[in-house]
Amino acid sequence: MSDIKIKALNPSPEVCAMLSELLIETVANGGSVSFMHPLSREAAEAFWSNSLNAAARGGRIILGAFDGDELIGTVTLLLDLPPNQPHRAEIAKMMTRVSHRHRGIATALLREAERLAIARGRWLLVLDTAEDEGAAGLYERVGFKLTGVIPDYAFKPRGGLTGTLIYWKRLEPGSDRIRTGL
Repeated sequence: MSDIKIKALNPSPEVCAMLSELLIETVANGGSVSFMHPLSREAAEAFWSNSLNAAARGGRIILGAFDGDELIGTVTLLLDLPPNQPHRAEIAKMMTRVSHRHRGIATALLREAERLAIARGRWLLVLDTAEDEGAAGLYERVGFKLTGVIPDYAFKPRGGLTGTLIYWKRLEPGSDRIRTGL
């Protein structure tokens, strides 16, 4: 993990292509990230182009984890929320390459997202994950609390309904739960 670098991503055709490739791989391997299999490159690129443009406007932060020049993971911190919710942010599109899973990359991405949330005055994070084959264990290990389950929330990438688990986490500036780096 020591040579893994995490950074905020800026719009460029190269970054969009790398994120699109990761999204297609994730969906093809059953990742429930709002898309159905097979996911076309055009649809993936349209999604990431819009997301990267929203990041450029300050509405979100898209983090990338790199092993050398290879994008191996990403997470998005959604900041553009209604005026009555300036204290919170949402975690979305957590993805790690199949070849790099179970190496602490997702945890490192979440920790950096938490650090950036605190830096922007956001002390409450929320997220949802699929009930079937989602990342509940990861989120619970890093301190997210389960609020509940919504049954039959969305289709899995290859069909069939799955519920969604709703999680939250209160961040405390300066606490030992908010670590920077890897």
